Amino acid sequence: MNNFYCAKENGKLNYLHTAFTGFGFMAVQIAWIIYNARVPLILKENATIANLAWSGTAVGIIMVIDNIFGVVFQPLFGRISDRTHTRFGKRTPFLMYGIPLCALLFIFIPRIQTLGILMLDIIVFNFIMSTWRSPVVALMPDFTPSEIRGEGNAVINIMGGVGVVLGTVSGSIIKLFLPNATEEAIRKDVFILGAVVMVICLMVVLFVVREPDNRISKAEAAQLQADFEKSKASGEKKDAVAKLSKGEKVSLIFMLIALFFNSNATDSIQTYFTTFAKYELDFTESNASLIITLFAAATVIGAIPAGKLGQKFGRKKTIMTGWIGALAFFLIFFITRWMPLLYIAIVAGGILIAFVTINTLPLVLEIGGLERVGTFTGYYYTATFSASIVGPVLVGGMFDLTKVFSSTGEVNYWSLFFYAPVCFALALLCMSRVKHGETQTISEEMIAEIRDENED
Repeated sequence: MNNFYCAKENGKLNYLHTAFTGFGFMAVQIAWIIYNARVPLILKENATIANLAWSGTAVGIIMVIDNIFGVVFQPLFGRISDRTHTRFGKRTPFLMYGIPLCALLFIFIPRIQTLGILMLDIIVFNFIMSTWRSPVVALMPDFTPSEIRGEGNAVINIMGGVGVVLGTVSGSIIKLFLPNATEEAIRKDVFILGAVVMVICLMVVLFVVREPDNRISKAEAAQLQADFEKSKASGEKKDAVAKLSKGEKVSLIFMLIALFFNSNATDSIQTYFTTFAKYELDFTESNASLIITLFAAATVIGAIPAGKLGQKFGRKKTIMTGWIGALAFFLIFFITRWMPLLYIAIVAGGILIAFVTINTLPLVLEIGGLERVGTFTGYYYTATFSASIVGPVLVGGMFDLTKVFSSTGEVNYWSLFFYAPVCFALALLCMSRVKHGETQTISEEMIAEIRDENED
């Protein structure tokens, strides 16, 4: 088999083969879209958690487990897979054990009532997911020449989008075949459907893609180890930040803090919107999941315009425009509570947030300069991942506070649409102190490749 499975003989992308490779990423996406939409509700309705004084905080803490494991274990297992040599290749072995185990654990999540057992299931599920997410994302770059990886990543993202859509409409699919099913029964069947799709995706990767045997001889293994030890011994740790001017340091610090607040807002909306829509708007879980998917879809739609606007008017202006617009839409919806505005706020907000996400990474990398791209990529994702860990806990605590101050003792989930604008406002305040990062010495292709390697 050609090592570049995703490329044709003439060097162009093989779209069919790339799509087959993308089935692994589809498995990741369907699992997470169902998990993030349904698990907060499962936790909220658990008898033990419901009786806690700070139940919202507890739910928030549990919902950040996947982010913590992602930060700690995904890079580790990505590196381990780089050095794995088996007859099944270096990525596939992680999928072979990871996907079936995750699918099995996934099925039990909505069925377990005892909190201790449910927590064990969730923790083990998240850990195993973190062991194969990086290897599955690395499949396409392994099979694709660097000059067409951007094109290949677009195909992979489409396959991931198929997983998102399947996960989003999973409740509607179950309802189509079981029209008389209760909401609780639909929820359980949704997890089964997700597990089945994950296993089907694995079968495609195993029997259609078939990663080549990459076993090496003992002599080659010894040489690789010697080269690794030599490079490690000669490597010098350099303080990239120390080489920045005072103004650049200020810009970097405030840019990273702004990213923290931005991710706080967007992650909290994606995590808790289903809960908000069910308890404040009387939506079904399935319909609520469909609406929040509009937010994700809108960010994709806004990506290309965001890049062009950043090049034409400047990254800082484009980023701030995105935050001002999103702040306005969410705050007006919070104040008016006019239902048609919900759909406008979700779609427009998603597009405007693309103005931010597309331009912030290039801005951070430009502050660091071409020779320190790797280091500043790490700073960028540390800021965003930190928000993913802290944000849900803060929002859960906010929900608990609304319960304390409420005359009825009920949680006010409308506060979610107050919290997000506050975070956007704080991000704007920080962004006003950013004075560097507009020059474009780093190519768009390099930025796209860095984003592809880190965001999935």
